[in-house]
Amino acid sequence: MRIGLLGGTFDPPHVAHLAVAEAAFRQLGLEAVWLVPAGSPWQKEGTVVTPAQDRWGMTLAAVEGIPYMEGDDREVVRPGPTYTFDTVSGLADHEVTLILGADAASRIASWHRSAELQEMVSIAVAPRPGVDPDTVEEAVITRVKWLDVPQLDISGTDLRERAMAGRSLRFLVPEGVWRYIDARGLYR
Repeated sequence: MRIGLLGGTFDPPHVAHLAVAEAAFRQLGLEAVWLVPAGSPWQKEGTVVTPAQDRWGMTLAAVEGIPYMEGDDREVVRPGPTYTFDTVSGLADHEVTLILGADAASRIASWHRSAELQEMVSIAVAPRPGVDPDTVEEAVITRVKWLDVPQLDISGTDLRERAMAGRSLRFLVPEGVWRYIDARGLYR
């Protein structure tokens, strides 16, 4: 099966995540795109991260009703730090395309077992405001497939700050995610 993996903290998952997943699905001929929230994101050590179960619940809400997108909880249920290498290693029976924003792709060399990981996957990259494509091309050791997707300048950090200031996240996150955040009082 040809799948795209879009991983991240998803704190919260937002419309830019879905736009990138949609672009990858359509442009790369994938059979499905899996959104994989990091259980214990090692690169976020020392920062406050919403509990994994809430980020998992929001991820499920984000993909609800989209038949070719699904949430995958393997990193949420796996104990210890979350490494993409371990996730991809468990998918040997799939042809995996790792879907990254340019900001993440530019830092891929710092990832756990990065060179081995890159040999196991294809890499698709969505442009991000302020990230030079040459930086990405230098960091990724395999060929980069650039996605044609609008650059939506939305980040989880900005969304959390908006919510903490009492401002609405509606239409910046999928409707189900907005309802989940509101019902649980997240980011207040």
